Amino acid sequence: MKTTVSLIKADVGGYPGHASVHPQLISAGKEGLEKARKEGLIKDYHVMAAGDDLQLLMSHTKGVDSSEIHGLAWKVFEAATEAARELKLYGAGQDLLSDAFSGNIRGMGPGIAEMEFTERKGEPLVAFMMDKTEPGAFNLPIYRMFADPFNTAGLVIDPNCHGGFRFEVWDIMEHRRVFMETPEETYSLLALIGAKSRYVIKRVYPRDNHPKLPPDEPVAVVSTEKLYQIAGEYVGKDDPVALVRAQSGLPALGEVLEPFAFPHLVSGWMRGSHNGPLMPVGLKDARCTRFDGPPRVTAAGFQVADARLVGPVDLFDDPAYDLTRKRAARIAEYMRRHGPFEPHRLPMEDMEYTTLPKVLKGLEDRFEKVE
Repeated sequence: MKTTVSLIKADVGGYPGHASVHPQLISAGKEGLEKARKEGLIKDYHVMAAGDDLQLLMSHTKGVDSSEIHGLAWKVFEAATEAARELKLYGAGQDLLSDAFSGNIRGMGPGIAEMEFTERKGEPLVAFMMDKTEPGAFNLPIYRMFADPFNTAGLVIDPNCHGGFRFEVWDIMEHRRVFMETPEETYSLLALIGAKSRYVIKRVYPRDNHPKLPPDEPVAVVSTEKLYQIAGEYVGKDDPVALVRAQSGLPALGEVLEPFAFPHLVSGWMRGSHNGPLMPVGLKDARCTRFDGPPRVTAAGFQVADARLVGPVDLFDDPAYDLTRKRAARIAEYMRRHGPFEPHRLPMEDMEYTTLPKVLKGLEDRFEKVE
């Protein structure tokens, strides 16, 4: 039987403001998932936090898009929301954009990354969790993991990786997708995913010629839910999550983590309206305070064994990333000095669903035509 791992997150209340998750919300999550484990619905779980997002990691055998698993996550988020309201936490229930669960949590606010696969003899898995940014923030690191030989030595020297990988890319504006294979289509792939606000890597698969892995089982998956598209207005950034498998015909664990040694610029940060560096931090440091940021990414590492989640190891809690964090802090300082000017503030086309249009509307009738 195949194993399914589901990572489902939601902002159900910040403490204080948008900085972190209150311990009572973590407790509500553990209580709900422990009950489900004892009842046999899930095999294992871990409840974590990244910034102000509550993260539910679950292993089970129900497959992806299971109404039972999604319903469980929804109930847990509802219970955590009640706790948040009692504590008067900021934005309580912010990501729950419906009053009732309808069989699938997709399109209801929470972000989802889940994959079903046949366990290998050794099955390392990394759960990446970001805060104060958008799904396209994963484009550069996922590309580098699976397609950049300057990052992943296995693409050059491991015959099991040498054939490349297949990328599933979503156009989140037109709601369509395309499959592209590397290395042959690398340049065309980059033409799309470089526009990270529109084209987002959703999944990565082995190619048909992979000697060890079936081509229909993903090796990486990213959440692509866009809150403003669901709600029709700005309700916060999307704060994406991802699951990535490693080793044995895939990038090694160090190759999976290496892209984050470069704090690349991502969109989000304060009020979802600014560009800033993505800072890799340990779980204990996933509190966004400098101008509600800068954007953060955490990495929890596991071994999957008969659907048990052995771990986690806090992978970015490592002095090897100290230089990256210092560089990110310097970049954050530089970007902040721009104040309300681009390129720190997002370009106008990306501000459509923020609060800025409400300001501009008040000026509309004051404009005069210029000949």
